[in-house]
Amino acid sequence: MRNTFRSEEKLKKKNLITELFASGKSASVFPLKMIYLQNDHDSPYKIQAGVSVSKRNFKSAVDRNRIKRLMRESYRKNKYLIYNNEDTKKHILMFIYQAKNEVSYELMEEKMTQLIEKFLLKQKSQAK
Repeated sequence: MRNTFRSEEKLKKKNLITELFASGKSASVFPLKMIYLQNDHDSPYKIQAGVSVSKRNFKSAVDRNRIKRLMRESYRKNKYLIYNNEDTKKHILMFIYQAKNEVSYELMEEKMTQLIEKFLLKQKSQAK
């Protein structure tokens, strides 16, 4: 598996995002929250993911975009955890940044790894 985050992997369709927020489940590891939903989307990839940062907490677009870049990069480097798990079916994911101040990239990557592992544990327990 390549360590990329291609356009087909990004969650962009408005109807999928609406469905995700309407009936998705969540897992969180502060400062990140993941909303996920098993969905048979038309992407060739197992997962379609998006990132979001609240405009209420970060007024400046520069700050929001930097945090989103950090989130995408930490997801890109750790998504192999999901893809290497053969139990995982097609899902749509949304990562939401909840803190009111910016964290370092190292902490972001650590929390992203913990969040993905928590997601995989929830998937395993639901499969049983």
